[in-house]
Order: sequence, then C-alpha cells, then structure tokens
Amino acid sequence: MDVLSRPAEEFVNDGTVEELWAVKAVDHAEVHFNLLCSVDPRLLRLTPYDDEIYEQFRRMFPEMDVRVVNETDLKSSEGKTRWRAYMEKFNRLEDFSYGTLLRSDAEEEFRPENAILVVRIQFWAIEVARNREGHNDSARMVSERKDAPELRVSLD
Repeated sequence: MDVLSRPAEEFVNDGTVEELWAVKAVDHAEVHFNLLCSVDPRLLRLTPYDDEIYEQFRRMFPEMDVRVVNETDLKSSEGKTRWRAYMEKFNRLEDFSYGTLLRSDAEEEFRPENAILVVRIQFWAIEVARNREGHNDSARMVSERKDAPELRVSLD
C-alpha cells in the first residue's frame, strides 16, 4: 500500500514491457493474417461471441465502412465516446481491452503503413464484420498467387 501513496513521477514506463507487448501484437497480427490466407474468412470464427459482437457492432455503427478504416474517425472525440459505449457491452470477455494491430485497409496485408493500434474488441468487431461482409476475401487471393511474399511485420 505504501507504493500507491508515492508520487506518480517516481514511476517510469518499462521499455521491456513495451517491447514484449509489441512482439505479442505482431505475433497476433501474423497469426490472424495467416488464418485469413488459409481459411475462407466467411467461415472463420474469431471468438465464441462473434454473432453478438457483430450484431451490436452493426446496431451501433451501421454506417461504418470496414473495408478501409479511418484511424481519425476511430480516435476522434465522438469516435471514442461511441466505442466506449460499445466496449462496455463486452468488458466481460477476457482480453477485450488488449492493444491489438488492425489493418486499416482490408485488401492489403499487414505493414506499418497499414496498421492501426486498437483495443481487441474493436479488432474483433471490425474483423468479424469484414469476414461476414466479404472484405477479407482478398487475403486468400493474395496467398494463392505464386509470387505472394511471406508475411513479415516490422514495427520499424
């Protein structure tokens, strides 16, 4: 309890923790993209709650274009307020608030210019919608090309 009474300025971010988070986020991004390349995305289930996640998402964000996600819209004051209300519905799910990388353009692979940092429930909502609405179908087409490069994500 004594530690909690100390001034916040005495605490600093641990670079090791940030690096471990970044490695975990990149690993998650690679696994997810590889799944999209190997399985028909329309049949892919990301969680046992995909139906509820999708129904609530489309009820609260009916106009959102999930093919290309605008980071500014997600992180604007209005966007944060709307997403906060959505996230409250899923705070019972494990890992719902973990930082996760999302491709801004569903038709492109992961790379630094196409990655947005979001919380996991946003990732699930957008990716479940992309799967059901056909926006992730192009990932399989990319992997079927003979010259398709192996996925490598770098935070540099």
